[in-house]
Amino acid sequence: MLLILHAALTWALLGLILTIQLVHYPLFSQVSEATWPAYEREHQTRITVLVGPLMLAELLSAVWLLLRPPPAVPVWSLWLGLALLAVIWVSTGLVQSPLHGRLSRAFDAHLHARLLYSNWLRTLCWAFRVGLCVWWLWLWLGLGLGTG
Repeated sequence: MLLILHAALTWALLGLILTIQLVHYPLFSQVSEATWPAYEREHQTRITVLVGPLMLAELLSAVWLLLRPPPAVPVWSLWLGLALLAVIWVSTGLVQSPLHGRLSRAFDAHLHARLLYSNWLRTLCWAFRVGLCVWWLWLWLGLGLGTG
């Protein structure tokens, strides 16, 4: 059951980051200068309320999977999944969050471009994590553990 929960969280976060990367972030440049600071601050508040609990739950379930590895799932692949999460968390804390902080003062096209470009790292990490989760589920179900 933990593996299914973890996979669902990872899928949800991939959907969220794709929406942000392909829809939301590109539209930042369409917000007027007068309303930009309030818009960016509100974006930060709302996205944190949505993504924060999901990211925390994904991290906790990834650690839990390492402590109780599902049968047939190679432990090295669980470590790889956790390493990808570390990249996501470090990028969020050291790159995306500071960029949002700087953008909250005033829109800057250069900072916006850096946000769009740098966020691809997180997007690709989550996409790769989804691939890992699909593989883990396939291995797990292949043992007949996902039935009954």
